[in-house]
Amino acid sequence: MIRYFQWLTNNILRSCCVSCRGQRSEVRRPPSMATRSVHHCSSLLSHMSNPVPLLLLYLLLFLFRSPFPVSADSPTYLLPLPWQFTSGEGTLSVDPALSLSVSGKGGSSGIVKEGFDRYKAIIFKNSDVFSIFSAFRKKRAVYDVVKLNVIVHSASEDLQLGIDESYSLVVGRSHNQSIIGEATIEATTVFGALRGLETFSQLCTFDYGSKTVLIHNTPWIIHDRPRFKYRGLLLDTSRHYFPVDVIKHILESMSFAKLTNKHFLLRCLHILSYGMVHTQSGSAIQLRMPMKLSRINVMAEVDVPGHAESWGKGYPDLWPSSSCREPLDITKNFTFELISGILSDMRKIFPFELFHLGGDEVNTNCWTSTPHVKHWLQQHNMTAKQAYKYFVLKAQNIAISKDWTPVNWEETFNTFPGSLNRRTVVHNWLGPGVCPKAVARGFRCIFSNQGVWYLDHLDVTWDQVYTAEPLEGISDPSEQELVLGGEVCMWGETIDTSNVQQTIWPRAAAAAERLWSRKDATSTGSLNTTALPRLQYFRCLLNRRGVQAAPVTNFYARTQPLGPGSCYDQ
Repeated sequence: MIRYFQWLTNNILRSCCVSCRGQRSEVRRPPSMATRSVHHCSSLLSHMSNPVPLLLLYLLLFLFRSPFPVSADSPTYLLPLPWQFTSGEGTLSVDPALSLSVSGKGGSSGIVKEGFDRYKAIIFKNSDVFSIFSAFRKKRAVYDVVKLNVIVHSASEDLQLGIDESYSLVVGRSHNQSIIGEATIEATTVFGALRGLETFSQLCTFDYGSKTVLIHNTPWIIHDRPRFKYRGLLLDTSRHYFPVDVIKHILESMSFAKLTNKHFLLRCLHILSYGMVHTQSGSAIQLRMPMKLSRINVMAEVDVPGHAESWGKGYPDLWPSSSCREPLDITKNFTFELISGILSDMRKIFPFELFHLGGDEVNTNCWTSTPHVKHWLQQHNMTAKQAYKYFVLKAQNIAISKDWTPVNWEETFNTFPGSLNRRTVVHNWLGPGVCPKAVARGFRCIFSNQGVWYLDHLDVTWDQVYTAEPLEGISDPSEQELVLGGEVCMWGETIDTSNVQQTIWPRAAAAAERLWSRKDATSTGSLNTTALPRLQYFRCLLNRRGVQAAPVTNFYARTQPLGPGSCYDQ
Protein backbone atom coordinates (compact mmCIF):
# COMPACT_ATOMS: atom_id res chain seq x y z
CA MET A 1 0.00 0.00 0.00
CA ILE A 2 2.85 2.41 0.86
CA ARG A 3 4.51 1.74 -2.48
CA TYR A 4 1.21 2.37 -4.26
CA PHE A 5 0.86 5.74 -2.58
CA GLN A 6 4.41 6.50 -3.61
CA TRP A 7 3.41 5.76 -7.19
CA LEU A 8 0.34 7.97 -6.77
CA THR A 9 2.43 10.81 -5.36
CA ASN A 10 4.92 10.55 -8.22
CA ASN A 11 2.13 10.82 -10.76
CA ILE A 12 0.65 13.78 -8.92
CA LEU A 13 3.99 15.55 -8.96
CA ARG A 14 4.60 14.67 -12.58
CA SER A 15 1.20 16.14 -13.44
CA CYS A 16 2.05 19.30 -11.55
CA CYS A 17 5.39 19.60 -13.35
CA VAL A 18 3.88 19.80 -16.81
CA SER A 19 3.72 23.57 -16.81
CA CYS A 20 7.41 23.72 -15.77
CA ARG A 21 8.67 21.39 -18.46
CA GLY A 22 6.25 22.39 -21.20
CA GLN A 23 5.63 18.72 -21.89
CA ARG A 24 2.54 16.55 -21.84
CA SER A 25 2.47 14.11 -18.96
CA GLU A 26 -0.18 11.44 -18.64
CA VAL A 27 -1.05 9.54 -15.48
CA ARG A 28 -0.92 5.87 -16.37
CA ARG A 29 -2.10 2.75 -14.63
CA PRO A 30 0.73 1.46 -12.43
CA PRO A 31 2.46 -1.47 -14.18
CA SER A 32 3.83 -2.39 -10.77
CA MET A 33 4.14 -0.95 -7.33
CA ALA A 34 7.71 0.17 -8.05
CA THR A 35 8.53 3.71 -7.05
CA ARG A 36 9.79 6.28 -9.50
CA SER A 37 12.24 9.09 -9.01
CA VAL A 38 10.83 12.56 -8.62
CA HIS A 39 14.04 14.57 -8.73
CA HIS A 40 12.93 16.15 -12.01
CA CYS A 41 10.13 17.91 -10.11
CA SER A 42 12.41 19.50 -7.56
CA SER A 43 12.34 22.79 -9.44
CA LEU A 44 8.56 22.92 -9.12
CA LEU A 45 8.58 22.02 -5.45
CA SER A 46 11.20 24.68 -4.78
CA HIS A 47 8.75 27.25 -6.10
CA MET A 48 5.85 25.93 -4.03
CA SER A 49 5.80 27.32 -0.50
CA ASN A 50 3.65 24.46 0.73
CA PRO A 51 2.92 21.55 -1.65
CA VAL A 52 1.23 19.46 1.07
CA PRO A 53 -2.32 20.77 0.53
CA LEU A 54 -2.11 19.87 -3.16
CA LEU A 55 -0.96 16.35 -2.35
CA LEU A 56 -3.62 15.96 0.31
CA LEU A 57 -6.28 17.07 -2.13
CA TYR A 58 -5.29 14.36 -4.59
CA LEU A 59 -5.09 11.77 -1.84
CA LEU A 60 -8.55 12.66 -0.58
CA LEU A 61 -10.00 12.48 -4.06
CA PHE A 62 -8.32 9.12 -4.50
CA LEU A 63 -9.70 7.78 -1.24
CA PHE A 64 -13.22 8.93 -2.06
CA ARG A 65 -13.16 7.74 -5.63
CA SER A 66 -15.89 5.51 -6.96
CA PRO A 67 -15.30 2.02 -5.52
CA PHE A 68 -16.66 0.36 -8.64
CA PRO A 69 -14.43 -0.67 -11.54
CA VAL A 70 -16.77 0.81 -14.13
CA SER A 71 -15.59 -0.34 -17.53
CA ALA A 72 -16.86 -1.79 -20.76
CA ASP A 73 -17.70 -5.10 -19.11
CA SER A 74 -19.46 -3.63 -16.08
CA PRO A 75 -23.03 -4.67 -15.23
CA THR A 76 -25.91 -2.25 -15.60
CA TYR A 77 -25.56 -0.05 -12.54
CA LEU A 78 -28.86 1.74 -12.97
CA LEU A 79 -31.57 1.99 -10.34
CA PRO A 80 -34.44 1.70 -10.82
CA LEU A 81 -33.84 -0.66 -13.72
CA PRO A 82 -35.29 0.74 -16.99
CA TRP A 83 -38.08 -1.14 -18.73
CA GLN A 84 -36.14 -1.75 -21.94
CA PHE A 85 -32.52 -1.03 -22.74
CA THR A 86 -29.60 -2.12 -24.87
CA SER A 87 -25.95 -1.20 -24.50
CA GLY A 88 -22.66 -1.73 -26.29
CA GLU A 89 -18.94 -1.79 -25.59
CA GLY A 90 -17.91 1.78 -26.36
CA THR A 91 -16.92 4.65 -24.10
CA LEU A 92 -17.67 8.33 -24.60
CA SER A 93 -16.34 11.32 -22.72
CA VAL A 94 -18.66 14.13 -21.68
CA ASP A 95 -17.76 17.80 -21.93
CA PRO A 96 -17.83 19.64 -18.56
CA ALA A 97 -19.28 22.54 -20.58
CA LEU A 98 -22.15 20.29 -21.72
CA SER A 99 -24.83 22.41 -23.33
CA LEU A 100 -28.58 21.93 -23.49
CA SER A 101 -30.57 21.91 -26.73
CA VAL A 102 -34.36 21.81 -26.37
CA SER A 103 -37.21 21.34 -28.81
CA GLY A 104 -40.87 20.44 -28.84
CA LYS A 105 -43.83 22.25 -27.27
CA GLY A 106 -42.47 21.73 -23.76
CA GLY A 107 -38.77 22.08 -24.50
CA SER A 108 -38.63 25.69 -23.40
CA SER A 109 -40.11 24.88 -19.98
CA GLY A 110 -38.21 26.26 -17.03
CA ILE A 111 -38.59 22.85 -15.39
CA VAL A 112 -36.36 21.32 -18.07
CA LYS A 113 -33.72 24.03 -17.72
CA GLU A 114 -33.73 23.82 -13.93
CA GLY A 115 -33.47 20.04 -14.10
CA PHE A 116 -30.57 20.17 -16.56
CA ASP A 117 -28.64 22.66 -14.42
CA ARG A 118 -29.22 20.57 -11.31
CA TYR A 119 -28.01 17.34 -12.86
CA LYS A 120 -25.11 19.01 -14.64
CA ALA A 121 -23.85 20.22 -11.25
CA ILE A 122 -24.15 16.66 -9.90
CA ILE A 123 -22.42 15.03 -12.89
CA PHE A 124 -19.47 17.42 -13.01
CA LYS A 125 -19.02 17.91 -9.29
CA ASN A 126 -15.44 16.62 -9.42
CA SER A 127 -14.60 18.05 -12.82
CA ASP A 128 -14.55 21.56 -11.42
CA VAL A 129 -11.74 20.59 -9.08
CA PHE A 130 -9.57 19.05 -11.76
CA SER A 131 -10.22 21.85 -14.24
CA ILE A 132 -7.71 23.88 -12.20
CA PHE A 133 -4.98 21.43 -13.11
CA SER A 134 -6.12 21.25 -16.71
CA ALA A 135 -5.53 24.97 -16.93
CA PHE A 136 -1.88 24.42 -16.00
CA ARG A 137 -1.48 22.22 -19.07
CA LYS A 138 -2.87 24.96 -21.33
CA LYS A 139 -4.32 22.24 -23.50
CA ARG A 140 -7.98 22.16 -24.51
CA ALA A 141 -9.45 18.69 -24.18
CA VAL A 142 -11.62 17.18 -26.89
CA TYR A 143 -14.83 15.50 -25.72
CA ASP A 144 -17.26 13.16 -27.42
CA VAL A 145 -20.57 14.40 -25.98
CA VAL A 146 -20.81 18.17 -25.92
CA LYS A 147 -24.57 18.64 -26.08
CA LEU A 148 -27.66 17.05 -24.55
CA ASN A 149 -30.77 17.20 -26.70
CA VAL A 150 -34.09 17.22 -24.85
CA ILE A 151 -37.34 16.89 -26.77
CA VAL A 152 -40.61 17.41 -24.87
CA HIS A 153 -43.83 17.08 -26.84
CA SER A 154 -46.35 18.52 -24.36
CA ALA A 155 -46.30 22.04 -22.95
CA SER A 156 -48.32 21.00 -19.88
CA GLU A 157 -46.63 21.37 -16.51
CA ASP A 158 -49.57 20.04 -14.50
CA LEU A 159 -48.26 17.43 -12.10
CA GLN A 160 -51.06 15.06 -11.10
CA LEU A 161 -51.70 11.39 -10.55
CA GLY A 162 -51.16 9.44 -13.77
CA ILE A 163 -49.02 11.98 -15.60
CA ASP A 164 -46.95 10.46 -18.40
CA GLU A 165 -43.42 9.94 -17.07
CA SER A 166 -42.14 7.81 -19.93
CA TYR A 167 -38.98 8.79 -21.78
CA SER A 168 -36.42 7.53 -24.27
CA LEU A 169 -32.69 8.07 -23.88
CA VAL A 170 -30.14 7.48 -26.62
CA VAL A 171 -26.39 7.91 -26.09
CA GLY A 172 -24.02 7.00 -28.90
CA ARG A 173 -22.11 8.02 -31.98
CA SER A 174 -23.97 10.30 -34.32
CA HIS A 175 -25.15 8.40 -37.41
CA ASN A 176 -22.95 5.47 -36.34
CA GLN A 177 -20.10 7.01 -38.33
CA SER A 178 -19.17 10.36 -36.83
CA ILE A 179 -16.52 10.59 -34.17
CA ILE A 180 -18.87 13.00 -32.37
CA GLY A 181 -21.15 11.46 -29.76
CA GLU A 182 -24.58 12.69 -28.85
CA ALA A 183 -27.19 12.19 -26.16
CA THR A 184 -30.92 12.70 -26.65
CA ILE A 185 -33.82 12.50 -24.22
CA GLU A 186 -37.32 12.41 -25.68
CA ALA A 187 -40.44 12.54 -23.51
CA THR A 188 -44.10 13.42 -23.70
CA THR A 189 -43.98 15.63 -20.59
CA VAL A 190 -41.38 17.62 -18.71
CA PHE A 191 -41.64 15.08 -15.90
CA GLY A 192 -40.64 12.28 -18.22
CA ALA A 193 -37.68 14.44 -19.24
CA LEU A 194 -36.67 14.76 -15.58
CA ARG A 195 -36.71 10.98 -15.19
CA GLY A 196 -34.50 10.76 -18.28
CA LEU A 197 -32.07 13.28 -16.80
CA GLU A 198 -31.74 11.13 -13.68
CA THR A 199 -30.92 8.08 -15.79
CA PHE A 200 -28.42 10.07 -17.85
CA SER A 201 -26.72 11.25 -14.67
CA GLN A 202 -26.38 7.64 -13.47
CA LEU A 203 -24.73 6.66 -16.75
CA CYS A 204 -22.09 9.34 -16.23
CA THR A 205 -19.15 8.35 -14.05
CA PHE A 206 -16.11 10.38 -13.12
CA ASP A 207 -12.85 8.69 -14.07
CA TYR A 208 -10.05 9.67 -11.71
CA GLY A 209 -7.37 8.52 -14.11
CA SER A 210 -8.34 10.71 -17.03
CA LYS A 211 -10.10 13.23 -14.76
CA THR A 212 -13.08 13.25 -17.10
CA VAL A 213 -16.69 12.14 -17.01
CA LEU A 214 -17.20 9.01 -19.06
CA ILE A 215 -20.20 7.02 -20.26
CA HIS A 216 -19.31 3.35 -20.61
CA ASN A 217 -21.08 0.61 -22.55
CA THR A 218 -22.24 2.91 -25.33
CA PRO A 219 -24.33 3.04 -27.37
CA TRP A 220 -27.24 3.12 -24.91
CA ILE A 221 -30.83 2.90 -26.11
CA ILE A 222 -33.31 3.13 -23.23
CA HIS A 223 -37.11 3.17 -23.29
CA ASP A 224 -38.50 3.61 -19.82
CA ARG A 225 -41.72 4.22 -17.91
CA PRO A 226 -43.02 3.57 -14.38
CA ARG A 227 -44.96 0.46 -13.44
CA PHE A 228 -47.18 2.23 -10.88
CA LYS A 229 -48.66 5.72 -10.76
CA TYR A 230 -48.11 6.21 -7.04
CA ARG A 231 -44.60 5.74 -5.67
CA GLY A 232 -44.36 7.28 -2.28
CA LEU A 233 -42.44 7.97 0.86
CA LEU A 234 -44.33 8.81 4.03
CA LEU A 235 -42.47 11.23 6.26
CA ASP A 236 -43.92 11.58 9.76
CA THR A 237 -43.19 15.19 10.66
CA SER A 238 -45.19 15.17 13.88
CA ARG A 239 -43.15 13.17 16.38
CA HIS A 240 -39.96 15.18 15.81
CA TYR A 241 -39.42 18.55 14.20
CA PHE A 242 -37.70 18.63 10.80
CA PRO A 243 -36.27 21.92 9.49
CA VAL A 244 -37.31 22.85 5.97
CA ASP A 245 -33.76 22.32 4.68
CA VAL A 246 -33.81 18.71 5.88
CA ILE A 247 -37.15 18.11 4.17
CA LYS A 248 -35.76 19.64 0.98
CA HIS A 249 -32.80 17.28 1.13
CA ILE A 250 -35.13 14.30 1.54
CA LEU A 251 -37.19 15.50 -1.41
CA GLU A 252 -34.08 15.77 -3.56
CA SER A 253 -32.86 12.32 -2.54
CA MET A 254 -36.23 10.85 -3.49
CA SER A 255 -35.79 12.10 -7.03
CA PHE A 256 -32.60 10.05 -7.38
CA ALA A 257 -34.70 6.88 -7.01
CA LYS A 258 -37.47 8.23 -9.27
CA LEU A 259 -39.80 8.51 -6.33
CA THR A 260 -40.18 12.10 -7.41
CA ASN A 261 -43.18 12.39 -9.63
CA LYS A 262 -46.75 13.50 -9.71
CA HIS A 263 -48.00 10.22 -8.37
CA PHE A 264 -45.19 10.02 -5.95
CA LEU A 265 -45.97 11.78 -2.71
CA LEU A 266 -43.90 12.84 0.23
CA ARG A 267 -46.57 12.58 2.89
CA CYS A 268 -46.52 15.01 5.77
CA LEU A 269 -48.29 12.58 7.99
CA HIS A 270 -50.14 13.39 11.19
CA ILE A 271 -49.24 17.01 10.55
CA LEU A 272 -51.38 18.20 13.42
CA SER A 273 -51.34 15.24 15.75
CA TYR A 274 -48.58 16.19 18.18
CA GLY A 275 -48.65 19.96 18.02
CA MET A 276 -45.69 20.45 15.67
CA VAL A 277 -47.88 22.85 13.68
CA HIS A 278 -49.91 25.31 15.71
CA THR A 279 -53.17 26.90 14.59
CA GLN A 280 -54.37 30.28 15.79
CA SER A 281 -57.81 29.87 14.19
CA GLY A 282 -59.60 27.46 11.90
CA SER A 283 -58.53 29.48 8.86
CA ALA A 284 -55.04 30.57 9.93
CA ILE A 285 -52.98 27.43 9.52
CA GLN A 286 -49.82 28.00 7.54
CA LEU A 287 -47.88 25.04 6.26
CA ARG A 288 -44.83 25.81 4.22
CA MET A 289 -43.58 22.73 2.44
CA PRO A 290 -40.94 22.64 -0.29
CA MET A 291 -43.26 20.97 -2.78
CA LYS A 292 -41.76 22.38 -5.92
CA LEU A 293 -38.23 21.12 -5.34
CA SER A 294 -37.58 18.16 -7.58
CA ARG A 295 -41.19 18.39 -8.83
CA ILE A 296 -42.71 16.14 -6.17
CA ASN A 297 -46.34 16.28 -5.19
CA VAL A 298 -47.19 16.35 -1.53
CA MET A 299 -50.17 14.54 -0.11
CA ALA A 300 -50.87 15.98 3.33
CA GLU A 301 -52.71 14.16 6.07
CA VAL A 302 -54.98 15.47 8.78
CA ASP A 303 -55.77 12.38 10.81
CA VAL A 304 -59.29 12.39 12.29
CA PRO A 305 -60.93 11.58 14.60
CA GLY A 306 -58.00 9.89 16.38
CA HIS A 307 -54.38 11.04 16.70
CA ALA A 308 -55.66 14.57 17.30
CA GLU A 309 -55.19 15.16 21.01
CA SER A 310 -52.94 18.17 20.46
CA TRP A 311 -55.74 20.04 18.72
CA GLY A 312 -57.21 20.66 22.16
CA LYS A 313 -54.10 22.58 23.20
CA GLY A 314 -55.43 25.46 21.15
CA TYR A 315 -59.11 24.51 21.24
CA PRO A 316 -59.97 22.68 24.48
CA ASP A 317 -63.59 22.34 23.36
CA LEU A 318 -62.45 19.75 20.81
CA TRP A 319 -61.76 17.32 23.65
CA PRO A 320 -64.67 15.28 24.93
CA SER A 321 -63.37 16.24 28.40
CA SER A 322 -60.17 17.49 29.98
CA SER A 323 -59.37 13.99 31.14
CA CYS A 324 -60.54 12.16 28.00
CA ARG A 325 -58.99 13.90 25.01
CA GLU A 326 -59.49 11.75 21.93
CA PRO A 327 -61.17 10.99 19.60
CA LEU A 328 -62.31 14.52 18.78
CA ASP A 329 -65.67 15.54 20.20
CA ILE A 330 -68.24 14.28 17.72
CA THR A 331 -71.13 16.20 19.30
CA LYS A 332 -70.05 19.75 18.41
CA ASN A 333 -70.49 21.51 15.08
CA PHE A 334 -67.31 23.43 15.87
CA THR A 335 -65.28 20.21 15.45
CA PHE A 336 -66.32 19.89 11.82
CA GLU A 337 -66.17 23.65 11.19
CA LEU A 338 -62.55 23.62 12.27
CA ILE A 339 -61.79 20.63 10.05
CA SER A 340 -63.43 22.44 7.14
CA GLY A 341 -61.43 25.60 7.80
CA ILE A 342 -58.15 23.73 8.01
CA LEU A 343 -58.84 21.84 4.78
CA SER A 344 -59.82 25.06 3.00
CA ASP A 345 -56.49 26.67 3.82
CA MET A 346 -54.53 23.51 3.08
CA ARG A 347 -56.20 23.27 -0.33
CA LYS A 348 -54.42 26.50 -1.24
CA ILE A 349 -51.07 24.98 -0.29
CA PHE A 350 -51.39 21.38 -1.53
CA PRO A 351 -52.66 21.19 -5.12
CA PHE A 352 -52.39 17.41 -5.37
CA GLU A 353 -55.72 15.67 -5.89
CA LEU A 354 -55.37 13.18 -3.00
CA PHE A 355 -55.77 14.18 0.64
CA HIS A 356 -55.30 11.77 3.53
CA LEU A 357 -57.87 11.84 6.33
CA GLY A 358 -56.34 9.11 8.48
CA GLY A 359 -59.05 7.28 10.41
CA ASP A 360 -56.68 4.73 11.97
CA GLU A 361 -56.35 3.46 15.52
CA VAL A 362 -59.53 5.08 16.83
CA ASN A 363 -60.39 4.03 20.38
CA THR A 364 -63.99 5.08 21.03
CA ASN A 365 -63.98 4.39 24.78
CA CYS A 366 -63.72 8.12 25.43
CA TRP A 367 -67.02 8.69 23.63
CA THR A 368 -68.88 6.04 25.58
CA SER A 369 -67.46 7.14 28.94
CA THR A 370 -68.03 10.91 28.63
CA PRO A 371 -71.57 11.81 29.77
CA HIS A 372 -72.48 14.43 27.15
CA VAL A 373 -71.06 12.36 24.28
CA LYS A 374 -72.80 9.23 25.57
CA HIS A 375 -76.06 11.19 25.73
CA TRP A 376 -75.56 12.41 22.15
CA LEU A 377 -75.02 8.85 20.96
CA GLN A 378 -78.25 7.78 22.62
CA GLN A 379 -80.16 10.69 21.07
CA HIS A 380 -78.92 9.72 17.61
CA ASN A 381 -79.41 6.03 18.24
CA MET A 382 -75.75 5.31 17.47
CA THR A 383 -73.26 2.84 18.81
CA ALA A 384 -69.67 3.94 19.18
CA LYS A 385 -68.82 1.99 16.02
CA GLN A 386 -71.57 3.76 14.10
CA ALA A 387 -70.35 7.11 15.42
CA TYR A 388 -66.87 6.31 14.12
CA LYS A 389 -68.38 5.74 10.67
CA TYR A 390 -70.43 8.95 10.95
CA PHE A 391 -67.32 11.01 11.73
CA VAL A 392 -65.20 9.49 8.93
CA LEU A 393 -67.91 9.93 6.30
CA LYS A 394 -68.59 13.52 7.35
CA ALA A 395 -64.87 14.34 7.08
CA GLN A 396 -64.80 12.68 3.65
CA ASN A 397 -67.68 14.86 2.46
CA ILE A 398 -65.81 17.96 3.63
CA ALA A 399 -62.72 16.94 1.66
CA ILE A 400 -64.75 16.09 -1.45
CA SER A 401 -66.49 19.48 -1.27
CA LYS A 402 -63.05 21.04 -1.65
CA ASP A 403 -62.31 18.96 -4.76
CA TRP A 404 -60.13 16.43 -2.99
CA THR A 405 -60.17 12.67 -3.31
CA PRO A 406 -60.13 11.19 0.20
CA VAL A 407 -57.57 8.62 1.31
CA ASN A 408 -58.15 6.65 4.51
CA TRP A 409 -56.23 4.04 6.42
CA GLU A 410 -57.55 0.53 6.05
CA GLU A 411 -59.44 0.42 9.38
CA THR A 412 -62.20 2.44 7.75
CA PHE A 413 -62.53 -0.15 4.98
CA ASN A 414 -62.27 -3.04 7.39
CA THR A 415 -65.05 -1.60 9.57
CA PHE A 416 -67.63 -0.26 7.10
CA PRO A 417 -66.60 -1.02 3.49
CA GLY A 418 -70.12 -0.69 2.16
CA SER A 419 -70.50 2.88 3.45
CA LEU A 420 -67.25 4.50 2.27
CA ASN A 421 -67.51 7.05 -0.50
CA ARG A 422 -66.77 5.29 -3.79
CA ARG A 423 -63.95 7.75 -4.51
CA THR A 424 -62.07 6.61 -1.41
CA VAL A 425 -58.52 5.34 -1.78
CA VAL A 426 -57.87 2.60 0.79
CA HIS A 427 -54.42 2.77 2.35
CA ASN A 428 -53.17 -0.63 3.49
CA TRP A 429 -50.80 -0.93 6.45
CA LEU A 430 -51.84 -3.65 8.90
CA GLY A 431 -50.64 -6.56 6.77
CA PRO A 432 -51.19 -8.39 3.48
CA GLY A 433 -54.55 -9.14 1.93
CA VAL A 434 -56.31 -5.78 2.20
CA CYS A 435 -55.68 -4.44 -1.30
CA PRO A 436 -57.16 -7.60 -2.92
CA LYS A 437 -60.35 -7.11 -0.88
CA ALA A 438 -60.50 -3.38 -1.59
CA VAL A 439 -60.04 -3.62 -5.35
CA ALA A 440 -62.56 -6.49 -5.51
CA ARG A 441 -65.11 -3.98 -4.21
CA GLY A 442 -64.03 -1.37 -6.76
CA PHE A 443 -61.91 0.81 -4.47
CA ARG A 444 -58.44 2.00 -5.35
CA CYS A 445 -55.65 0.98 -3.00
CA ILE A 446 -52.16 2.00 -1.86
CA PHE A 447 -49.83 -0.71 -0.55
CA SER A 448 -47.79 -0.09 2.64
CA ASN A 449 -47.72 -3.44 4.43
CA GLN A 450 -46.02 -2.66 7.75
CA GLY A 451 -44.30 -6.03 7.77
CA VAL A 452 -42.12 -5.07 4.82
CA TRP A 453 -42.47 -1.34 4.04
CA TYR A 454 -42.34 0.34 7.46
CA LEU A 455 -38.83 1.79 7.56
CA ASP A 456 -38.89 2.26 11.33
CA HIS A 457 -38.86 -1.54 11.56
CA LEU A 458 -35.07 -1.72 11.56
CA ASP A 459 -34.96 -5.52 11.36
CA VAL A 460 -36.64 -5.56 7.93
CA THR A 461 -33.79 -6.28 5.53
CA TRP A 462 -33.28 -4.84 2.06
CA ASP A 463 -34.36 -8.04 0.30
CA GLN A 464 -37.62 -8.19 2.25
CA VAL A 465 -38.36 -4.66 1.11
CA TYR A 466 -37.34 -5.51 -2.44
CA THR A 467 -39.49 -8.61 -2.85
CA ALA A 468 -42.70 -7.11 -1.44
CA GLU A 469 -45.31 -7.14 -4.21
CA PRO A 470 -48.20 -4.62 -4.26
CA LEU A 471 -50.24 -6.87 -6.61
CA GLU A 472 -49.91 -9.99 -4.47
CA GLY A 473 -53.19 -11.90 -4.54
CA ILE A 474 -54.63 -9.84 -7.40
CA SER A 475 -54.79 -11.61 -10.76
CA ASP A 476 -57.61 -9.80 -12.56
CA PRO A 477 -56.06 -7.10 -14.83
CA SER A 478 -58.95 -4.69 -14.20
CA GLU A 479 -58.45 -5.02 -10.44
CA GLN A 480 -54.68 -4.65 -10.77
CA GLU A 481 -55.28 -1.26 -12.38
CA LEU A 482 -56.97 -0.14 -9.16
CA VAL A 483 -53.74 -0.54 -7.18
CA LEU A 484 -52.24 2.92 -7.53
CA GLY A 485 -48.89 1.75 -6.17
CA GLY A 486 -47.33 1.95 -2.76
CA GLU A 487 -45.27 3.90 -0.32
CA VAL A 488 -42.64 3.12 2.26
CA CYS A 489 -43.40 4.70 5.62
CA MET A 490 -40.88 6.57 7.73
CA TRP A 491 -42.59 6.93 11.09
CA GLY A 492 -41.03 9.43 13.43
CA GLU A 493 -40.91 7.99 16.92
CA THR A 494 -37.23 7.00 16.67
CA ILE A 495 -35.91 9.40 14.03
CA ASP A 496 -34.98 13.04 13.88
CA THR A 497 -32.56 15.10 11.81
CA SER A 498 -29.61 13.07 13.11
CA ASN A 499 -30.63 9.75 11.54
CA VAL A 500 -33.58 10.17 9.19
CA GLN A 501 -31.68 9.79 5.91
CA GLN A 502 -29.78 6.66 6.89
CA THR A 503 -33.04 5.12 8.09
CA ILE A 504 -34.78 5.88 4.80
CA TRP A 505 -31.90 4.91 2.52
CA PRO A 506 -30.99 2.63 0.91
CA ARG A 507 -34.02 0.43 1.76
CA ALA A 508 -36.45 2.93 0.22
CA ALA A 509 -34.58 2.49 -3.07
CA ALA A 510 -35.41 -1.23 -3.01
CA ALA A 511 -39.10 -0.36 -2.88
CA ALA A 512 -38.61 2.35 -5.52
CA GLU A 513 -37.38 -0.22 -8.01
CA ARG A 514 -40.29 -2.53 -7.21
CA LEU A 515 -42.68 0.34 -7.97
CA TRP A 516 -40.94 1.51 -11.15
CA SER A 517 -39.43 -1.46 -12.96
CA ARG A 518 -41.02 -4.43 -14.71
CA LYS A 519 -41.91 -7.23 -12.32
CA ASP A 520 -40.33 -9.89 -14.51
CA ALA A 521 -37.08 -7.91 -14.59
CA THR A 522 -36.86 -7.65 -10.80
CA SER A 523 -38.20 -11.06 -9.78
CA THR A 524 -35.91 -13.46 -11.63
CA GLY A 525 -32.51 -14.88 -10.79
CA SER A 526 -30.61 -14.53 -7.55
CA LEU A 527 -31.11 -11.16 -5.87
CA ASN A 528 -27.51 -11.28 -4.71
CA THR A 529 -26.37 -11.04 -8.34
CA THR A 530 -29.21 -9.15 -10.03
CA ALA A 531 -30.25 -6.58 -7.43
CA LEU A 532 -27.74 -6.35 -4.58
CA PRO A 533 -24.75 -5.05 -6.61
CA ARG A 534 -26.90 -2.30 -8.12
CA LEU A 535 -28.38 -1.36 -4.75
CA GLN A 536 -24.88 -1.20 -3.27
CA TYR A 537 -23.76 0.95 -6.15
CA PHE A 538 -26.79 3.20 -5.67
CA ARG A 539 -25.97 3.53 -1.99
CA CYS A 540 -22.51 4.78 -2.98
CA LEU A 541 -24.09 7.14 -5.50
CA LEU A 542 -26.27 8.57 -2.73
CA ASN A 543 -23.23 8.99 -0.49
CA ARG A 544 -21.37 10.83 -3.25
CA ARG A 545 -24.39 13.10 -3.69
CA GLY A 546 -24.38 13.98 -0.01
CA VAL A 547 -27.12 11.61 1.17
CA GLN A 548 -26.29 9.72 4.37
CA ALA A 549 -27.41 6.30 3.13
CA ALA A 550 -26.55 3.45 5.49
CA PRO A 551 -24.80 0.19 4.55
CA VAL A 552 -27.03 -2.15 2.57
CA THR A 553 -26.49 -5.53 4.16
CA ASN A 554 -26.20 -4.78 7.88
CA PHE A 555 -28.89 -6.76 9.66
CA TYR A 556 -30.24 -3.70 11.45
CA ALA A 557 -30.91 -0.77 9.16
CA ARG A 558 -29.12 2.55 9.69
CA THR A 559 -26.30 0.93 11.68
CA GLN A 560 -22.75 2.07 11.10
CA PRO A 561 -20.18 0.25 8.93
CA LEU A 562 -18.68 -2.80 10.59
CA GLY A 563 -15.11 -1.74 9.77
CA PRO A 564 -12.85 -0.10 7.20
CA GLY A 565 -13.80 -0.46 3.55
CA SER A 566 -15.53 1.15 0.62
CA CYS A 567 -19.21 2.05 0.55
CA TYR A 568 -19.72 -0.89 -1.81
CA ASP A 569 -18.37 -3.48 0.63
CA GLN A 570 -20.31 -2.31 3.68
